[in-house]
Amino acid sequence: MVANALIVLIVVRDGHLHTPMYFFISNLSLVELWYTTVTVPKMLANFLSPQGVISVPSCITQYYFFSLAATELFILTTMAFDRYAAICRPLHYPLLLSPQTCGTLAGVCWSMGFLCPMFPSFLLTQISFCTPNQINHFFCDADQIFHLSCTDTYAVQAVGYAFSTVIILGALVFTIASYARILATVLAMASASAQRKAFSTCTAYLSVVTIYFGTLIFMYVRPAMKYESDINKIVAIFYSVITPLLNPLTYTLRNKDVKEALKVLSSRIQSKGL
Repeated sequence: MVANALIVLIVVRDGHLHTPMYFFISNLSLVELWYTTVTVPKMLANFLSPQGVISVPSCITQYYFFSLAATELFILTTMAFDRYAAICRPLHYPLLLSPQTCGTLAGVCWSMGFLCPMFPSFLLTQISFCTPNQINHFFCDADQIFHLSCTDTYAVQAVGYAFSTVIILGALVFTIASYARILATVLAMASASAQRKAFSTCTAYLSVVTIYFGTLIFMYVRPAMKYESDINKIVAIFYSVITPLLNPLTYTLRNKDVKEALKVLSSRIQSKGL
């Protein structure tokens, strides 16, 4: 959480980082701050409490706000387009990713992130719950809420998973298409140094995209059926904990420009402190 907050701060404060790539990275960090804030405080409270309790409405509300992580899905897809434009169409890049266009794309990503969880969350409010209301998870995920139902939830699950499948696979196809074009362009480059630079940039992106999409597909692109909760918990750790930890290191904190911005920010803080 601290690393993501730091990224947002330095991108806002340092004019050299006011580029489309860092603009979307800062939005990605904001999303990760959002959904880790939704789950981590309650999770820690449950660990410290002998009996963690959350009401059904609060559980569904937590599910909705955690599902705003869908915004990350759209931002990662947009970042793939950003890399495609930078590498495959460098002369058109300032026009394709102008400040106005970046603002519009970010607005669409956030709007879709807020809208997409509404339908699955509404479906969850239509089911009845039985006792004991105990979930085998560290946050309120859809599978665990379905598990508490007194009635058959197959139809609700089928609709919810179909909805998730269309969104996730649609974003995945667009992302794969962008990186396929990037790969073709990089392989066609005559300069070996240019190829290495392009590959180093894209490898970092692809590592995060692979982990994120892989875990999402395992969790939400599947038939309406119940998987073992222990497996779900392990997979959920990857996209709810590990990915937010890796993203700052992968995208920015190893980057030369970001290191320089950190030095400038640190020197400013020290000078004010003195």
